[in-house]
Amino acid sequence: MTSNIPSFIELAIKKKVLCFGKFTTKAGRLSPYFFNLGAFNDGQSLKELGKFYAQLIVDSGIKFDMLFGPAYKGIPLVSTIAIALVEHNTNIPYCFNRKESKDHGEGGLIVGAPIQGRVLIIDDVISAGTSINESIEIINNHGGEPAGVFVAIDRQEKGNTEISAIQEVSNKFTIPALSIINLGNIIEYLENHDHFTEELFAIQKYRKEFGTN
Repeated sequence: MTSNIPSFIELAIKKKVLCFGKFTTKAGRLSPYFFNLGAFNDGQSLKELGKFYAQLIVDSGIKFDMLFGPAYKGIPLVSTIAIALVEHNTNIPYCFNRKESKDHGEGGLIVGAPIQGRVLIIDDVISAGTSINESIEIINNHGGEPAGVFVAIDRQEKGNTEISAIQEVSNKFTIPALSIINLGNIIEYLENHDHFTEELFAIQKYRKEFGTN
């Protein structure tokens, strides 16, 4: 487990982004944990989140020209990541889409920099992959080239096949799809902290049933 991963998990637990209990997923599964990136809802935690994403992007070595965030959760993400990347001497434009195209004012579907070159897609988590599919369609339609997908968590859970949703996206579009943490990281963190015994047991049981090989 790299040094950044425990720090991110600790921050996520502190901000109640990562919660333990009983939660129903979009797939109708009863999950022992829930991850809600929207709970990074103040300036300091959003700043820290941007730093984690930026470090992952820099460490990936992927060449890119701009960031794209799908509405709505992707909007604050691309903003804070663009700011964090400046600390890595990288000044990158960003944009995001509207849910509905605007026909007055500046008009159009895209807010921010015009889409061009190699574009990184930033999101919170990949579930069914719907948001990523729409993002790639928007990028292609505006003359850009999808260069990769970055999310906060890979649940490492079976999607429509025996592989995870994030793997399905990567395979379908032949682009890298990377996450700050994954379910395995969460389990490793819980194993190293004695007061999470019940949570660890529940998540290990869940992974055995729904996790990828």
